[in-house]
Formats: sequence, C-alpha cells, structure tokens
Amino acid sequence: MTIHEGARLANSIRQKIEEMNRLCTGLSEETASRAPEGRWSPKQIISHLCGPEGGGLLHALRLILEQDTPLIDLKPEDPFFTGKRTSMTMSELLAEFRKEYVQIADLVAGLSEVQLQRKAHVPMLKESELGEYPTLASFVGGLMDYHMDFHIKHMQEIMKALGVK
Repeated sequence: MTIHEGARLANSIRQKIEEMNRLCTGLSEETASRAPEGRWSPKQIISHLCGPEGGGLLHALRLILEQDTPLIDLKPEDPFFTGKRTSMTMSELLAEFRKEYVQIADLVAGLSEVQLQRKAHVPMLKESELGEYPTLASFVGGLMDYHMDFHIKHMQEIMKALGVK
C-alpha cells in the first residue's frame, strides 16, 4: 500500500518544522537579532518563512483550493520583517512559524488526490522544474524540498558565522 500524497507532504512539513526548531533551540535574543555582514539574521529567516503578515503560504494554498488557477505572486528575497514582526521575540516568531506550518501540514494531510492536483499560476517558477503552473502537491513539495531546505542550510550558515553551534 502506498502512502497518500497529502500524508507524505504533511510528514515532510512536520520534519522540517522540527529541524528548524532544533536549530533555533537555545538561541539568545541578542544572537537571533544579529546578522553577518550582508546577510539576514535568524529572526529575518524565520520571518521570511512565515511569508507576508496576514498572507503567508497557508493563504496561497487556500487560494489554490478555492479558485481556478489563481495567480500566486511569490516575493523572493523579502524577509517580511516589518510591522509587528520587528518587535517580536525569536520565541514569538518561531511560534508563528510553527503555527503556519502545522496548519499547512494539517491542511494537505486531509486533501484528496483531486485537490492536490489543482493548479496555480506562479510566474516566478516558470524556469524551475515545477514550471509556471504547478499542482498544489508539487508546489508544496517544492517549497519543502527546495525552499525550506535552502533556509535550513541558510540558518546553519548564519549561526556558524555568528559563532553559534
């Protein structure tokens, strides 16, 4: 018996949440706010993964489920570290990150194969393996396998540069 695609994606999301949590455990507020020259701070990395305030990845996934081929305008290289996030502690940012991604995992775990095959229009992905019109499943998979992995490595590099771990 094969594992349902939604359950597989949800499991991957939960693993990435735990990996990022392990990286950030015990990080002081001072260190979390520091950034090596020309790089993001740990707080900015977590803020970026949360997406824009009030409209993160969960919002985009719901659009895919509710609309026919919605336009998803990704904003690469934007830490979304504005508004209330600039005054949040690392602990609060991590809580927002966990909440967003647990909700995403719960959502995709319960989707049918038909729902997972719904498409979005994501112009930024035109030149990627996913293409400009990824399915919801491939969009989430790509975000976990590429984007989240990239920022886990990014966090490791930043912490090393800051003299942590």
